[in-house]
Amino acid sequence: MAEPRRPAEGCSCRNTDCVERPLRRLFEGLGTGVAACPWPFVLVPLLLSGGLGAGFVFLPQRQANDIEGQFTPTRGPAKTERDFVRRHFPTNDSERFSAPRLPTEGAYAGLIAVAAEGSSVLARAARHDVLQLDAAVRAGGYERVCARSGGVCASANPLLPLLNDSAAAALENLVFPVSDGIFLGAALGGVQTDGGGRVLSARALKLVYYLREDGPAAAESQRWLERFLRDMPSELEALGFTSIQVTYFTSLSRQQEFEGNTKSVIPLFSVTYFLTITFSIVSCLRLSCIRNNVWLACCGVVSAGLAVLSSFGLMLFCGVPFVVTVANAPFLILGK
Repeated sequence: MAEPRRPAEGCSCRNTDCVERPLRRLFEGLGTGVAACPWPFVLVPLLLSGGLGAGFVFLPQRQANDIEGQFTPTRGPAKTERDFVRRHFPTNDSERFSAPRLPTEGAYAGLIAVAAEGSSVLARAARHDVLQLDAAVRAGGYERVCARSGGVCASANPLLPLLNDSAAAALENLVFPVSDGIFLGAALGGVQTDGGGRVLSARALKLVYYLREDGPAAAESQRWLERFLRDMPSELEALGFTSIQVTYFTSLSRQQEFEGNTKSVIPLFSVTYFLTITFSIVSCLRLSCIRNNVWLACCGVVSAGLAVLSSFGLMLFCGVPFVVTVANAPFLILGK
């Protein structure tokens, strides 16, 4: 028969509670202290969480919802090579703008005019609508912030000068995809040609208005793009085109849609939080008063909330950027 273990015996194959024993004593002392003087253990966490939660005042400054920053490596090779191109091949958007030399997609506003079903965007009525659309864009202050080459704004479409009635005869001699040394693959869409490549009709025409993004003009260009996105729906409604349908986008559209989706989803978090908390509490409900753990579940939910408040507030105090994906953290904590 095995001999009984001595309480002071060290860790061995026969004695495996060498870790449990000091932990048991530690928590026994903690429980005794909480039972003897509970208020410090209640008030101190609340005050500490309240103080750290004050870091949320920095939330508007710490938000980082940039798509490139969130979904690309911080020191990726592509970013390094792009910086190399920027240093050694600088652009001059005010005097010598060239779209193919841009190391990024640039700052631009794009519009696509699509002709009505069964019609061509090169037809007379559609051409007039496209010219009105171009005039409406330029009337919004585009000339002030446009990217320039040779002292004039970069052309939104190489075919734009040919849309006037006085030069429309040249449209009959267009060859797709290259006509007189000009590539039309990015200017026309839905093109139908004859056997020799001569353009018979085209369903869509694309206009791209590039803006300056070097130097102090970058901020003004961004404001113009924001105003463009805000005012363009009413402009199109006022113009009332019948021969074409117009869709528009800018270099800011993707980022704004990403931020818009984020803002539309956040209000739903309150509903999901409520459902998660309710499930966490109800799952601990028992018919037996002895086995019922509702108050324990409530304390666990409050503890998880204080942990989220304290940790997020501390990170904001430390200057850590806040991205919306971390809003899922409370679900993970409550799930534990």
